[in-house]
Amino acid sequence: MTTRKRGAVAGSARLDELDRAIVEALQEDGRASFRTIARRLSVAEGTIRNRYERLVSTAVLDVVGVTNPLVLGFQAMAMIGVKTDGRARAVAEAAAELAEVDYAVVVAGRFDLLLEVVCRDHDHLLEVIERLGALEGVLSTDSFVYLQLTKQSFALGRLPRAPG
Repeated sequence: MTTRKRGAVAGSARLDELDRAIVEALQEDGRASFRTIARRLSVAEGTIRNRYERLVSTAVLDVVGVTNPLVLGFQAMAMIGVKTDGRARAVAEAAAELAEVDYAVVVAGRFDLLLEVVCRDHDHLLEVIERLGALEGVLSTDSFVYLQLTKQSFALGRLPRAPG
């Protein structure tokens, strides 16, 4: 199985009401069958299958199992703010190559990047922070260690409508 790496978005996709309804149904239950979704939306099962395949192939949609790393035995998670020497994109790409980094975003504000890391324990977290600090272009890091994962949600609510 190949893992698709998410990254910068080149442009926005045009979704119609049926596409939005399919995405919203899968946000509620990612294991819902095409038949169930088709009945709910009053369309043919083949229509759902075709739309689903298009949504996945155009990177609009990924349906994945989401886990709680803390329950799986990873004992240290953190959001790490990174200040760079101005090469934020290059540093983000280098940091994203680290297996422990599961989220990397270039931001505006106090930091140039925010990185979420998942580690076995605090010793492993320290090692990752040191590796991040040694990346070319990193000026400093500031770690926000997670004490409790209170909410983890990928259901983003109603999708925005296209302007006009």
